[in-house]
Amino acid sequence: MNRRNFLASGLGLAAVPAARIVRAQRRRFPEREYDRVGSYVEDDPVAGYRWASDRAYEQFRDMKYGVRIHWGLYSIWGRNNESWPFLLMPFEERQRYQDLYRLWNPTGFDAAEWTQMFADAGMKMFAFTSKHHEGFSLFDTKTRIRQRVNWTAPGGPRLESCDLAYSIMETPFRRDVVKELCQEGRKRGLKIDLYFSLPDWYDADFRPYAYHPLQVPSSKQLDPGMLARDRRTRETFVTMPEASPEEVRRMLSRLRRQLIEILSNYGTIDMICLDQWLGPAVWPELRDIVLEMRSIQPDVMLRDRGIASYGDYYTPEGFVPGAKENTEMPWMTIRGLGSSFSYDKDPANYKGAEWVVTSVVDATAKGGGFMVGIGPDGSGKFHPTAIAQLKEAGQWFKLDTATISVLGYERESPVVARWNS
Repeated sequence: MNRRNFLASGLGLAAVPAARIVRAQRRRFPEREYDRVGSYVEDDPVAGYRWASDRAYEQFRDMKYGVRIHWGLYSIWGRNNESWPFLLMPFEERQRYQDLYRLWNPTGFDAAEWTQMFADAGMKMFAFTSKHHEGFSLFDTKTRIRQRVNWTAPGGPRLESCDLAYSIMETPFRRDVVKELCQEGRKRGLKIDLYFSLPDWYDADFRPYAYHPLQVPSSKQLDPGMLARDRRTRETFVTMPEASPEEVRRMLSRLRRQLIEILSNYGTIDMICLDQWLGPAVWPELRDIVLEMRSIQPDVMLRDRGIASYGDYYTPEGFVPGAKENTEMPWMTIRGLGSSFSYDKDPANYKGAEWVVTSVVDATAKGGGFMVGIGPDGSGKFHPTAIAQLKEAGQWFKLDTATISVLGYERESPVVARWNS
C-alpha cells in the first residue's frame, strides 16, 4: 500500500490513488496555464488519450526537491537570462552569437561530478536543457536544419539554405552531454527531466511561433498567444515571407524526430519539460506528436506548456503558490539560486542555503515541490558560491519518499514551524 492509500485508510477514506482521483474529476490546471493556448487546445483530450500512470504521479510528488540546469551558447559569453538577450542584440551580434557553436568546448564538464553534487545536496531529480529557444541541441540529434537567417546579409537579414544539425556533435567538444548526464544521474538514483523548447530560433522553418525573431504577415492569426508582445522586443522582430507548406512540414517533422530521439535514445526519461507553444494551425500535428511520445514512454510526465490539458504537471516560476488548494495537479515551482536560471558570476546574487531549505519546505507543505535553478559557465563549471550553498542546504535536510527531516534547526525554528503548518 502506498503512502496516500495508507493515510486514506487511516482516515476512513477509500484507498484511491491521488492521481486517479484527479482523473475522475475534470483535469484543470490554474487558469494562467491556459493563457497562450486556451483558445485552441481542447479542454478534454481526444478519446483514448492516457496521462502518465498513478505510479508516475506518485513518484513525481515524492521527489519534492531537485535542480534545474540551464546551459547553452549564452554561457560562453557569460550571459545570464538564457537565450532571451538574443532578441535585443544588434544584427551583427546575433550573427556572432549563432556561430558560437564553433567555439563550444566545455572541458571542465564532468557529468559524474555534477550528478554527485546533486545527490549529495539531497536532490531527487535534475532538469536539463536539451535545447533552449536558441536552437542549439546539447544532444546527438540526427535531424538537419535546412534554412536559417543571415543577419548580416547585404541589404538586411535574409533567409539562406543550410545543412547542419546545430548540435553539440558539430562543436570541438563532440560529446553527447544529455547521454552522459542521464547515465551518471541514474547511477545516483536521480530522476531525469529533459527540458525542450518547442520553438527554435535558429531554424527559420519554425517562424513565427513564440517570440521567434522571424515573424510573418499573418503572425497574429498563426499565433494569437503572442498578441501582447513585450515592448522591449517588439521592435526587434524581422518580417519574412510566410512559411510555405513544405517549410511547415519540415518544421513539424524535425520537431517530431527530435522528441522521439530524446525518448528513444536515453533510456527511461521521467519528465519532459516542454516550453513555449506553437499555434492553432499546427496544433493537430503537435497533438499527434504528443500521442506518439506517450506511445514510446507511457509514464513520462509532460509539463503542460504548449499542450495544456494533455500535460501532467506544471511549474510556477519565481513564486510558490499560495495554498495547498491552488490546484490538485502536480507541480514543482522553479526559482533561480542566483539572478536567473543560468550562470551568475556575481556571488552576491546567490540567495543562500537557508533560502533553499525554506523554499523546499514552503513548496512541499503546500503539496508541491521545488527546483532550484543554477547553470554552469562556458567551461562546464558551477559557481563556487552555488556549490557551497547547495552543499550547506544538503547538510540541513534529508529527503526521502515519505518524509522531510530538517536538520540543524531548533524545534521552534521558523522553517520547522512552516513545515509543520
